[in-house]
Amino acid sequence: MKAYERLLKYVVVRTPSDENSDTVPSSTCQFDLARILETEMKELGLVDVYLDDQCYLYGKLPATAGYEDKPKIGFIAHMDTVSDFCDHDITPVITENYDGQDLKLGDSGLVLSVQNFPHLTSLKGRTLITTDGTTVLGADDKAGIAEILTMIEHLNEENIPHGPIRVAFTPDEEIGTGASHFDVERFDADYGYTLDGDTEGEIQYENFNACKADFVIKGFNVHPGSSKDTMINASLVAMEINNALPSMETPRGTEDYEGFYHLVSMKGEVGEAELHYIVRDHDKLLFEAKKKTLRLIEKDLNEKWGEGTVTLTITEQYRNMAEIIETCMHLIDNAKQACENADVTPLVMPIRGGTDGCQLSFKGLPCPNLGTGGHAYHGPYEHITVEGMDQTVDVAVEVVKLYAK
Repeated sequence: MKAYERLLKYVVVRTPSDENSDTVPSSTCQFDLARILETEMKELGLVDVYLDDQCYLYGKLPATAGYEDKPKIGFIAHMDTVSDFCDHDITPVITENYDGQDLKLGDSGLVLSVQNFPHLTSLKGRTLITTDGTTVLGADDKAGIAEILTMIEHLNEENIPHGPIRVAFTPDEEIGTGASHFDVERFDADYGYTLDGDTEGEIQYENFNACKADFVIKGFNVHPGSSKDTMINASLVAMEINNALPSMETPRGTEDYEGFYHLVSMKGEVGEAELHYIVRDHDKLLFEAKKKTLRLIEKDLNEKWGEGTVTLTITEQYRNMAEIIETCMHLIDNAKQACENADVTPLVMPIRGGTDGCQLSFKGLPCPNLGTGGHAYHGPYEHITVEGMDQTVDVAVEVVKLYAK
């Protein structure tokens, strides 16, 4: 099968994770895809295929005879999607020989526009896969799954010599817990790669340091006609909190290695309000400074409005894997060489986010990230090309070849 054919089969199985759930996996629907993949892995000749009760799926491709002593290389992707734009059936749309211009997304009224996505011109002539504009596509990260299994198929059918290969598909990456219950010992790899990036050829080993910051504001609600020097409007205090943050340090105003505060959601009335942020920075010291700023806001507003008015909870999420990967840079050097061997331009760049590989690196499995060929993840504008997926498969095959030398 071609990688895109697998993708089309996987995306119609809806697998949104649920950040409000306290179960593992966070949504039982992820098992629907896991069981399909379990069968497919066995059909491709993987052994020790194991789906655990938390929806982690593992498998091994034994080394070619004589290559058993080569490094054990793992490939990992996640099965869940974001929950946004995923409340009804997903309908993938294929546009052959895409003209590189604005493209209407079904009857949704949305347009995949060159103004918003300038890279579209570079996709001219390719076969473009989108949705009808009412859902996510799910290429994040079902494209990675499709590419890994297609890579396995290439190794088998083309009799390409290889060392021990490990494969794993995880749940709940989109809510930050995809690696939390990953069994590194069962996986049994020396090194790994997640396939969870964007443009084909991307190589990423520097990710954000990340945390959540949740503010709860307790107001004091009295009749507005007799509230002089008495009322504390929790919603107005929430506005003070946001106004105290650097106005340009938002996702819209930052790029590359620049960090941000991102207001994810808010709700409020006079008596109580909430603000929910994610906070990101590649630089560890700048990341700590951002958390210090948040704590200072909490302190100052409690001094102004009374102790207990503002409560801040900071929850650590993941750390920058660069400090681990820098001890085994052959992972990056080989990925770059693999791209060149596959006639794909290597694009070494920081991740403005995180992957399972971030946490796995700190659990003893150094695990940088490779691009899948997808774009505009987490919304109805998500898209990918057949050609980009094929090139990603070629890169993965070349990685395997390099570690077999």
